[in-house]
Amino acid sequence: MARAATTSDAFNAVAEPRRREIIEVLALGDTHNVGDIARKLRMPQPAVSKHLGVLRKVGLVNVLKAGQQRLYSLNAKPLKPVHDWVGMFEKFWDDQLKAIKDAAERKAREMAANKKPNL
Repeated sequence: MARAATTSDAFNAVAEPRRREIIEVLALGDTHNVGDIARKLRMPQPAVSKHLGVLRKVGLVNVLKAGQQRLYSLNAKPLKPVHDWVGMFEKFWDDQLKAIKDAAERKAREMAANKKPNL
């Protein structure tokens, strides 16, 4: 099966780790120009521009033209389907964490019982 274009939806856009890093920078608030993002992430400016173009096409970033600059900010609304989908798996993480917690508590009780002085 052919892979969907990276500009088809938020799932495909955030599949690329460098785009997720850009989203994280933008999630901190404020607006950023391409140069700011490139410096923060130590990425070449053309690469940042390319990734911002993908994020813009799926609606994950807003662009404000300020003279010669373009200022980018996050539009998190298109991430809602990603959040909802990942949320389906929270039960599995909760079950695993509960199992780890139960095992740790059981081990702590065993260790406490073995430390009781014999009278």
